[in-house]
Amino acid sequence: MSEIAEKYRGLITLVRDLYGAGAIPLHEPRFQGNEKRYLADCIDSTFVSSVGAYVTRFEDMMREITGAQAAIATVNGTAALHMALILAGVRDGDEVITQPLSFVATCNAIAYLRAHPVFVDVEHDTLSMSPGALRTFLEENAERRGGENFNRKTGRRIQAVVPMHTFGLPGRVEAIRDICAARNITLIEDAAESLGSHIGAKHTGTFGGLGTFSFNGNKTVTSGGGGCIVTDDPKLAARGKHLTTTAKTAHAWDFHHDQVGYNYRLPNLNAALACAQLEQLPAFLANKRETAARYAQYCSAAGIPFLAERNGARSNYWLNAVLTASRKERDALLAYSHAAGVIARPAWILMPQLPAFAAACKGPLENAQWLADRVVCLPSSVRPAH
Repeated sequence: MSEIAEKYRGLITLVRDLYGAGAIPLHEPRFQGNEKRYLADCIDSTFVSSVGAYVTRFEDMMREITGAQAAIATVNGTAALHMALILAGVRDGDEVITQPLSFVATCNAIAYLRAHPVFVDVEHDTLSMSPGALRTFLEENAERRGGENFNRKTGRRIQAVVPMHTFGLPGRVEAIRDICAARNITLIEDAAESLGSHIGAKHTGTFGGLGTFSFNGNKTVTSGGGGCIVTDDPKLAARGKHLTTTAKTAHAWDFHHDQVGYNYRLPNLNAALACAQLEQLPAFLANKRETAARYAQYCSAAGIPFLAERNGARSNYWLNAVLTASRKERDALLAYSHAAGVIARPAWILMPQLPAFAAACKGPLENAQWLADRVVCLPSSVRPAH
């Protein structure tokens, strides 16, 4: 038996105990509620596009779940990020500070506006943006001009900060909020992976001026595609809903659009699926926490570092992950697990290592690189009822 097989055989056996025989995906959706009934009802209503009762219901449910004052349904999480950046006033040539350990959608949304991502390091325990790294970058690079912040090295305006709650683990966004507030920089939370995650009693995505969620097929709750913006600012909410509905003014028959808008509203058909899934969110979260507890218990006994929620935070454990000893061991574990039919994956390639963002301004990224070399994500679907 190879050294990797010897070290991780018990972990792969645990995955089998949790999910059964056959190929085990990283994260698949679970449809065991009212999904088919709501979809049929939506089809019967003929309202299958961006207007319909399920879109309204979805937004109401997201307000109730997150505690936000307003929710805007969008066609996917990337569209939610793009619109949130527009609402935050990001313009061509601005800079947006974000983290290098992230899915590419975060940076793509910044690039859509011809703005420039700036990368600061993440924390070891949360994998989210480090408040200390953000503070240091601003102290060393930012200067105030007329109430706004500019990067003295590039001359560009710093308009927003976008941390992400990686794998559903809540980052220290409350500290990032205070840093942004002191400098009058808009905070947008990329909460795509953290529906159901909290810091204290407060839901992720509600600490900043705007928060965004994703309902892609691999998320805890899915609508196939789908996204959502949350905010407590009624003016931003009204503008966001207007812009995502092609900026069409209200009229019984006239097609008048008062500015350039976006066809970003969530179709009613997808919203029907989302509503059925959101009804099951408490059960999904409880199921996933049981899975995380099983992983954590095994890893503690086996001496394998497991990525757990920090003190004061409650994770949805969208993806469970372990830390290997090195990049070589990471790749060996991935090869071993895939050969066993267990689909694991690494974290993402760091954003400034991708061609589109290679020239981006950045601070030291030691933690992000250390994590990218070692993280392995394990199968984390809601376990089916037996």
